[in-house]
Amino acid sequence: MTAGALDARTLVQATLTRLEQTESHIHAYLRHDADAALAAAEASDKRRKAGAARGPLDGVPFAVKDNMDALGFATTAASRVPQPPVTADSAIVARLRAAGAILIGKANTWEYGTGNSAVSFDLPTPPARNPWNPAHYTGGSSSGSAAAVAAGSASFSIGTDSGGSVRLPAAGCGIVGLKPTFGRISRAGIMPNCWSFDTPGPMTWTVEDAAIVYDAIAGHDAADPVSLTTDFIRTAAGLNQSIAGLRVGLIGALDDHAPSSPEISGALAKAADMLRALGATVQPLKMPLPPSRYREVATPINWSESFSIHESDYLMHRDLMGAALREKLETGMYMRAADYLAALRERRRLVIATDALFGTVDLLLLPMTPFAAPQITDDARVRAFTTASAGSPFSLTGHPALSLPVGAAPDGLPLAVQLAAGFHQEHLLLRAAHQLEQTMLQNEGKGSTHV
Repeated sequence: MTAGALDARTLVQATLTRLEQTESHIHAYLRHDADAALAAAEASDKRRKAGAARGPLDGVPFAVKDNMDALGFATTAASRVPQPPVTADSAIVARLRAAGAILIGKANTWEYGTGNSAVSFDLPTPPARNPWNPAHYTGGSSSGSAAAVAAGSASFSIGTDSGGSVRLPAAGCGIVGLKPTFGRISRAGIMPNCWSFDTPGPMTWTVEDAAIVYDAIAGHDAADPVSLTTDFIRTAAGLNQSIAGLRVGLIGALDDHAPSSPEISGALAKAADMLRALGATVQPLKMPLPPSRYREVATPINWSESFSIHESDYLMHRDLMGAALREKLETGMYMRAADYLAALRERRRLVIATDALFGTVDLLLLPMTPFAAPQITDDARVRAFTTASAGSPFSLTGHPALSLPVGAAPDGLPLAVQLAAGFHQEHLLLRAAHQLEQTMLQNEGKGSTHV
């Protein structure tokens, strides 16, 4: 993003052309504004020609999930339920505009950025499709955010992650998805899903891009009550520092009783070998629970809080809601307070136990999903792709985690692994992911995003 080989108008026009070529079958966007994007690109080029100060993302086109406010666009969260008018940019959009980035539009999402893991095909617009094969699922809930980057209709995007919703679609669509430490990026101006877990994060084609975007949007915001006040370490400048001596804990399976597909297991083993070749030590490790079982603790918290947040909308407009959102809210409505409190207690135990792992290793390496993205019409596989993934552990604990593409299955669908680090260790997480990515690229080359 920093080479400066393209002027902004050329890049934005190429992005809009790609959008026009892919939207009829990818459905990455709910709305976009080509005229506004081109006007912003012309302003960027004028700044460059005048020698004016420019931000780190000046002229770079991006998309945001349609649960984030952005002036000039309605926020509908893919729903028929009426929403209040947008009167200000969300904190993230404001910081990205200040860095010079150019907003193309609002990306498709599960309704309200949440759901029950199913695709019900009953929302106002079609669900986003996987650019590698439009018959296949993207993952969710930041579905359009992932699809836009993978299809080339955005240089980067921003999603939100409450149980894997940045990392899961990143894995499904073969891009990088970063969920930072809870509280590191402001949530002001974003429709909430679950107060305890909601974490925005960048979705990009490369780890370096993720680091650049993360550095532009991270930092304290008084408008977000959970925003961290501690300083963060900027990440982009340190990506090429050696990881020799890094201690990596290898989590070999998502579930003790349901092994990952041979392709995922093979990709994980290859990633471990590459980290060893880079000088890291890799040792087998077990988490306090199998990764897929963290969801059992997260669900009572997530679903109860979602209903608490959206109770008024449900009571007034449930007839306008799609089946997936309505089912989740109805389940949350009947969740017992005793179960919510028990889950909070168990969460605290898991936070302590999981964080203790980072006293013995620097990073965890584990599968992200049990298999590659399934066909979008295969309801059972779609649900399993979500519920059996390793999204929940680090949403539950708040640790930073990253989904990294590591090749493709025989049918051409992307494969991914996940890396996780201790609290506030995004610089270490991104450094290891970048060097692992570069090693893979040197060995195999990058695939095409053509659909």
